[in-house]
Amino acid sequence: MVLSRGDDYPIHQTPDPVAFAGTDRNFYDRYFFNGYALDGSSFFAAAFGIYPHLDVADAHFCIVRNGVQHCLHASRKLGMERMELACGPIRIEVVEPLQSLRVIVEGEGIAADITFSGRAFPIAEPRFTWRVGPRTVMDYTRLTQNGHYTGWIEVDGVREALAAGSMGTRDRSWGVRPIGAADPQFAGRAVPQFFWQWTPINLAGRSLFFHLNAHADGTPWNTRAVIAPDGAGADGFIESHTPQMETQLAPGTRWPAPSTLAVGEESFRLTPVARFQMRGLGYTSPRWGHGLDHGLLEIEREDIVLGEIDPARPDNLHVQMLCRVEGPGGEAGMGVFEQLAIGDYAPLGLQGLAGRD
Repeated sequence: MVLSRGDDYPIHQTPDPVAFAGTDRNFYDRYFFNGYALDGSSFFAAAFGIYPHLDVADAHFCIVRNGVQHCLHASRKLGMERMELACGPIRIEVVEPLQSLRVIVEGEGIAADITFSGRAFPIAEPRFTWRVGPRTVMDYTRLTQNGHYTGWIEVDGVREALAAGSMGTRDRSWGVRPIGAADPQFAGRAVPQFFWQWTPINLAGRSLFFHLNAHADGTPWNTRAVIAPDGAGADGFIESHTPQMETQLAPGTRWPAPSTLAVGEESFRLTPVARFQMRGLGYTSPRWGHGLDHGLLEIEREDIVLGEIDPARPDNLHVQMLCRVEGPGGEAGMGVFEQLAIGDYAPLGLQGLAGRD
């Protein structure tokens, strides 16, 4: 029996102490943030994950400046304490649950102190459950929220305040998905397949959210769009379960190019202006993949020159494209178009693991 700080809060879901999260070794609990200036001149992102049954916590922070994505990675032994939201030089503070959170960074020449404030109540996305053959690969819940940022970020002694009006998105997800070392006996396909799109968008007086998970033939297994007016409560959202994204790809890549999203009678044009590599936050990273065991504590800085990226390398497939967004009646905003296309995807003519044919 292991007791932790969480046991003093009325949050238990089972008779076990909070240190135990069911029985699936792939259970995780995660924070994600991204933010940008309204003119597209800056972009940053952060992530913090806890993996109770692997007894690992890890965190990442990235800032893009002058064509370079500066990344800070950290991993530590969890010690079965899930309420300690710090990993080496990166710390998360929950200022006001479901409304305001703070990210603090100090290490390897990268520092930050930024605070997020939500524009409306978070949306709860449909539960993500994905099976491949007999194996449940994903089974998780996620809340997502757009909002404003204040604070500053420093790289190698150069400190810059966040631009007035900086906005972005944060999410929280928890449940089961592949983490840590790969399963040596996975009963899946010889060539894996996974298709994902996500577009959290900040418009002048409202937020727009769209996501799509789809099979290789294009059939969705989880999709929805939500419009959240500023200040909306939990029952103030407008949902669409049949959104349509007309996706274009940048030449020679699996990265999004200008594309159009239809939500009901409204149409939104997304035009990329900058690219962020998600491996900087551990996604698909061979070395800093989520939940990998790095011992008691390991910290590393990585600088990615974005103009030198090989788009066909598997760990470079997962991107967030910062986009200008044009809506109906001249409505304008900014957001990201995240995409990960692994393996075949017939609607875009994709075949093989990572290439275009």
